[in-house]
Amino acid sequence: MGRPRVLIVDDEAIVRDVLTRYLEKEGFRVETAADGEAAIEAATRSGPDIVLLDLMLPKVDGLEVFRRIRALGDIPVVMLTAKGEEVDRVVGLELGADDYVAKPFSPREVVSRIRAVLRRGDRAAAQDGARPPLVAGSLEIDRDRREVRRELNPVPLTRKEFDLLELLASHPGRTFTRAELLETVWDFAWHGDSSTVTVHVRRLRAKIEPDPSKPTHLVTVWGVGYRFEP
Repeated sequence: MGRPRVLIVDDEAIVRDVLTRYLEKEGFRVETAADGEAAIEAATRSGPDIVLLDLMLPKVDGLEVFRRIRALGDIPVVMLTAKGEEVDRVVGLELGADDYVAKPFSPREVVSRIRAVLRRGDRAAAQDGARPPLVAGSLEIDRDRREVRRELNPVPLTRKEFDLLELLASHPGRTFTRAELLETVWDFAWHGDSSTVTVHVRRLRAKIEPDPSKPTHLVTVWGVGYRFEP
């Protein structure tokens, strides 16, 4: 396998330069874009393995860039957000971003997040051997094809949404803490920042539950975390 290709999208030259030097030293191939238009053009042209995307961009804002990139295919995206900008972070996660890093950050942390996201994708692609689908009422989870159907209709899920649902559904009745879900699904200990789990559970409920306000599969265990009820 060749070196992974990373597209860095940030309007600050110093951020692009520092991350480029650090990522290239770690064995990545790097392309950069300084605004939203250039980012869309670069993603369309080069098909990166992962995108590091700042949300505050000139010409085309980061969230629109994210939507346009995802329209090209299931390209993993790690968002860069300003420290304390929780609204932007939550909106990005609700759109299906794979991870986020808050500024200011250390290049080492960025590399760790990128490797974790790519590692999850490699594991999913490397799985072989037929496994029976997980069935819960009208919900069917095909782990080998990474497809979900409800009442025989396909349910579109992002990579992380599927990973989270598969983990919970593979252990019916077991309660997972938010910290366990963060460490297992995202391969990273997020030091108590559980908002991403909450966002992804909410998105999953909206897609798989007949009544998301009264979930029957993705059940909250108050003060602890979540469990899957078949």
